[in-house]
Amino acid sequence: MAVDRDHVLRTAAALLTRRSTATMDEVARAAGISRATLHRHFAGRDALVRALESLGIAECEAALDAARLDEGTASEAVHRLVREMEPAAGLLAFLYSENQLFEGEEQNAGWARTDERIAALFRRGQADGEFRIDLTPAWLTEALYGLLASGAWAVAEGRVAPKDFTYMIVELLLGGARRRKES
Repeated sequence: MAVDRDHVLRTAAALLTRRSTATMDEVARAAGISRATLHRHFAGRDALVRALESLGIAECEAALDAARLDEGTASEAVHRLVREMEPAAGLLAFLYSENQLFEGEEQNAGWARTDERIAALFRRGQADGEFRIDLTPAWLTEALYGLLASGAWAVAEGRVAPKDFTYMIVELLLGGARRRKES
């Protein structure tokens, strides 16, 4: 019987976003395969996490494309971006907490591409006078990631209604990022 790798990855992502400490046995059980079969596809947890990282990067890049970051105002583009990233937010929350993905020589270049595209959006908003210039684009990018992760955890825990995800993130981020009128 052929194993659907995408099914295994998405099942692992769903499980690990709810319980980041789930074992490989638990991942295999959730995916409906044996532990041996899981290990044939992913030599261990690190290999599974790296495969999930590739999936997360691909989903981020797809969300960035779908959000049409160059259209309309930067604030409108941020709103579209958060809405497009929402389906992957749980996976991103899990990946955000996996420090080994962001340290050393092994860092995936996909994160740098994603960071640069988001930072460019914030730079555009600053250049247009829409966003504050005392907050760096890198900081605004990290704040966005943090809010996406926090929002995903809050929804998963039932503390936030899923329908409020985009609104709450956009309002909090842009409430702090928008340039205030001089009095």
